[in-house]
Amino acid sequence: MNASIVRLDAPLEPDVSVPVPTACWPVPPEHRVWNYFTDSTQTFFAGRWSGTRGKWRVRYTENELCVMTAGRVVITSDIGESSAFGSGRRIRGAGRLFRAPGKCWRDCSKVYAIFEPRT
Repeated sequence: MNASIVRLDAPLEPDVSVPVPTACWPVPPEHRVWNYFTDSTQTFFAGRWSGTRGKWRVRYTENELCVMTAGRVVITSDIGESSAFGSGRRIRGAGRLFRAPGKCWRDCSKVYAIFEPRT
């Protein structure tokens, strides 16, 4: 196996998406993803993500470890438990933990490592 360093600050055009707006937050945020690494099995990914202020529904199926690099995000579970994360905080989630509304109180960004098992 050859090892190499993957830099997350190299020039790269982001993938841009806009989630469906919610009734309580009608202005949809804009999400940007800079995926710098995908392994040969297409199950492991690493990169950067950013989102503008807003609220959206999160439906993760992957396992993710991320570090917030700016802003503040609140994740609320389907049973109403909320957790807030700001810059410098680490978040680890597997599938169900993140199947909940997410809200960026301020523009926010993170670096991530994701494992998506094959189904």
